[in-house]
Amino acid sequence: MLKSEDLTYIYVPEPEDEAVRDLSRARETGMKDLKDAKYQLKALLLRNNINSKIKDNWSLQHLRWLAELVLPHPCQQIVLQEAVLTITERLKRLKRLDNELTHQVKNWRFYPVVKAIQALRGVRLLVATGVIAELGDLSRFDHPRKLMSYLGLVPSEHSSGDKRHLGAITKCGNSRARRLLVEGAHSYKHNANISKEMQLRQEGLSKEIIDMAWQAQLRLCRRYQRLMHKGKHRNVVVTAIAREMIAYIWAISREVVLPKIDVKLRISRVPA
Repeated sequence: MLKSEDLTYIYVPEPEDEAVRDLSRARETGMKDLKDAKYQLKALLLRNNINSKIKDNWSLQHLRWLAELVLPHPCQQIVLQEAVLTITERLKRLKRLDNELTHQVKNWRFYPVVKAIQALRGVRLLVATGVIAELGDLSRFDHPRKLMSYLGLVPSEHSSGDKRHLGAITKCGNSRARRLLVEGAHSYKHNANISKEMQLRQEGLSKEIIDMAWQAQLRLCRRYQRLMHKGKHRNVVVTAIAREMIAYIWAISREVVLPKIDVKLRISRVPA
């Protein structure tokens, strides 16, 4: 069956990889819970026709304004105080998770890849860690198109005979990694440049990786503007940029030398 290619290999992540993935997902859950709490507080203020004159929301000045705010009814005041406490607690929780993720990822075997792909624009520590934690070892893909298909970033096809129709992306594979790439792709709407923060992220990387990241930024920024000038919808443009981003991530990961471990593969029978 193996000789006739009726069997296929399945990648099995190491326990350490799954642990880092759980921590990355917990941080994302913490961010979602914090946003939900903020939306609930904003809805309470909107129902009572209360508008803040402070432009910097959720800053220390804004939190002090919320602490001094008095609502018409005592019951509403209790709801306000509980909402402010919830936001404060979730802010502390998010900070703890950020600190732990920053510390733990530096001891991870894939940290060299995480650091290397941060040379790309729109790929900071959280995005880099999330993508690698979800995808694992990228060397198992021998071509970037296979990685694009794995993430569901390629267009669906409905063809019959001589007619060929390409539709929306397939959205197969890992949705979290795909969403992180789409979020990072929004940064290419600006002109290409090397910011101070990006220079700090690129410290210690090889010249080949830095040059590759700069070529990627030049290409993707031009492609973003070109597609927008053609009248493409912004979501279509961002998805196209995300599809090319994962190709550059794949190329950069191949320039990184990882410590050798015994890769465990499971063989699964392909259904007839």
